[in-house]
Amino acid sequence: MIKALIEKLDLQPHPEGGYYKELYRDEKTIEPSGFDGKRNASTAIYYLLSGSDFSSFHRIKSDEGWHYYQGNTALLVYEITTEGTLKIHRMGQNLEKDQFFSVIQAGSWFASCLENQSENQFALVGCTVAPGFDFQDFELANKTSLLEQFPEHEEIIQRLCR
Repeated sequence: MIKALIEKLDLQPHPEGGYYKELYRDEKTIEPSGFDGKRNASTAIYYLLSGSDFSSFHRIKSDEGWHYYQGNTALLVYEITTEGTLKIHRMGQNLEKDQFFSVIQAGSWFASCLENQSENQFALVGCTVAPGFDFQDFELANKTSLLEQFPEHEEIIQRLCR
């Protein structure tokens, strides 16, 4: 199933871990404050995690909406806000426990992994970013720096940084 999804959706490896494909890039551009130049108004991707792979802690300059599409386990998105608060967004298909949609605030550090990390487990989500995603606004965390800044979150930083 996982290999078929990667092939059917033409997903490519992402630098933070997992697989992705850009689906949409708004042709309209804007010049948001705090950014270096113009950005597309919004962008959207598919994003797939499987097994023990994870999305390493990173941050971007925009808000990012996550939409859960399908999978056989929940996706846990860990967000360390700019104030240092740890939030866990549990995304999945269980109506009683899971969210179908979550927003990560601009400037927060965030990472994700599957709740069940067995070999055949996966989660397919979509991510919508506004102002649109640009790799010049993407920063992978340096584990040492992140631990110095947020020592109270050592366990999750150690686990979800490359």
